[in-house]
Amino acid sequence: MPTSKSEPPGRRDPVYDLAVIGAGPAGLAAADAAAGLGLRVALVDAGSRPGGQYYRHPAPGLGAARPEKLHHGWAAFARLRARLAASPLVDHLPGHHVWAAEAGLPGDGERPWRLHATRGPEAGDRATVLARAVLLATGAYERHLPFPGWTLPGVVTAGGAQAMLKSSLVLPGRRIVVSGSGPLLLAAASSLVTAGAKVPAIVEATSYLGYARGLPVLAGNPAKLAEGASHGARLLRRGVRLRRSSAVIEAHGTDRVTAVTVARLDARWKPVPGSERRIACDALAIGHGLVPQIELATELGAETVTGPDGAAALKVDTEQRTSVPGLWAAGETCGVGGADLALAEGVLAAHAVAGRPAPARETATRRRRRAFAALMAAAHAPGPDWTGWVTDDTDVCRCEEVPAGEIRAAVEELGAGDARTVKLLTRAGMGWCQGRMCGPAVACLSGAAGAGRADSRPLSCPVPLAQLAEPVGPVESVEPGQLGRD
Repeated sequence: MPTSKSEPPGRRDPVYDLAVIGAGPAGLAAADAAAGLGLRVALVDAGSRPGGQYYRHPAPGLGAARPEKLHHGWAAFARLRARLAASPLVDHLPGHHVWAAEAGLPGDGERPWRLHATRGPEAGDRATVLARAVLLATGAYERHLPFPGWTLPGVVTAGGAQAMLKSSLVLPGRRIVVSGSGPLLLAAASSLVTAGAKVPAIVEATSYLGYARGLPVLAGNPAKLAEGASHGARLLRRGVRLRRSSAVIEAHGTDRVTAVTVARLDARWKPVPGSERRIACDALAIGHGLVPQIELATELGAETVTGPDGAAALKVDTEQRTSVPGLWAAGETCGVGGADLALAEGVLAAHAVAGRPAPARETATRRRRRAFAALMAAAHAPGPDWTGWVTDDTDVCRCEEVPAGEIRAAVEELGAGDARTVKLLTRAGMGWCQGRMCGPAVACLSGAAGAGRADSRPLSCPVPLAQLAEPVGPVESVEPGQLGRD
């Protein structure tokens, strides 16, 4: 794609060369690379400050002296933020939550992409961004597998515990059990003990033996091994116990979680009778991996692929193009693989949009990290019998308070054979989160094939009706180069 033509002083083309949705690692790297290649970029993000979930950091008013101590790879973020803040070609649009995208016509300057965003609850809080190309870098959200007691206060996600610490400098408790599956558990536990929490156990559902099938992949990613070893050494020094092939199958308490029951699991994640142990705690951080956030693309008809862990991700080619003309994707939207992979894919996508050859270093990084991501997803894929933890009175859909018993009755008594039919019969997934929290669990409990299939919805987030009725206009003018001025 050609770069913007030079413009007379005081005049700017209302159509950007590239709109990047999401200001996490992939989005920041793409915006920086695109600006370096002469493209005019709109960096559109729902957050108030750049960094996304991975580089979430405390507001300046909290007075954090060394926020980098809570992050891995902070230096890369600091460099990107500084360069983007100084670039006259990048307009940062914080607080803009894109809820729909209208595809333009390739090569037709009269029909650019239109990104519709909400900035707040009022009718005038609607905004529209025009661009010749779009890069989706919206990241991922956590997979939730419910169990009795998971709605108690003090039970948070592993990523949520990290977010509380990184953005607000607070802990969810003082004695925190970390449970679930995946490398995020080690990172979360490491952050928590560094901040002064006591972690009596890390409860990992898998045995880690799945990694043994990919020794060449591990050898090709020494940085990942070093990162894991660093977390492990820190936890070992703090006396944190790792319980493999185990899971928290129940949380106990009334006003707050006070203990959890941990059980050994077999290869299908079925609890082994008689293996239950109770661990006292005042908080539980639980996570079972991440799910790519791809609703904007699937509504446009973008093709997806199902990963080894059953989660749907966007299908892209070697230049990060999706099946929708003019739409690129990078980072976790293409499959969860970590910040290093997201940074590389953001750079590759920017070069493809600009019509430039792919850099060799980022190409090699993508190859190695994608192989590691596939190995990681396979090693930590949820076992099919985890639904046996869920009692009939356990709420699966928290928004609509739909218990597992109602979902099972819809399947066994009313003949529902997929998650959509269960949703119509029980309202599971019709609440505020629109199935983001309960969707995978509802699909598994319904016994539907292809439980990881991506949903398609016309609005990617809740939007006030007044904004839907508001006439569409271009985004308001913004001051260039404002990124990073927290």
